[in-house]
Amino acid sequence: MTQKTLVFDATPLIYLAKVNRLHLIENIGLERIIPESVYEEVVIKGKELGKPDASIVEKLVEKGIFKIEKASTKLQELEKNKNLSKADVDVLSLAKLKKGIAILDDEYARKVAEIENIENKGTLYIIFFLLKNNVITKTEARETIDAIIEKGWYCSTDLYAKILRRIERL
Repeated sequence: MTQKTLVFDATPLIYLAKVNRLHLIENIGLERIIPESVYEEVVIKGKELGKPDASIVEKLVEKGIFKIEKASTKLQELEKNKNLSKADVDVLSLAKLKKGIAILDDEYARKVAEIENIENKGTLYIIFFLLKNNVITKTEARETIDAIIEKGWYCSTDLYAKILRRIERL
């Protein structure tokens, strides 16, 4: 199986950084890309606002754990969609170009990705990937889920129950 490139949107980066789990991505052995527009949103604007997660992401880029790429080729039909941010367009465009996986939590952007046949996953995918690859334990996976929810990541009670059941099955 070919290793896929992971193309990150802001939300997964921010929440995993807030709970001190983002650095663990170094252990998954896949190419990790942050579009330039996402980097600007998370790091440049984040630092201006004094967000601690901005510095965490910046340090991981400096260490080479994430690579910054400009989305030079964009999907024109996506650029016309006023409901997608520039960052969403860049994430989806780079994921399609690289035949990779768009890592984003925005429900609308994920629906657009499905329509465009762009593989997409969210923050939970990264947590489960770390768990399946023995980078974190079941307890650490549960703690990570609880911590991101505590930091404001939305999760319905039904989804939370499903997540806990899935963790136990692994």
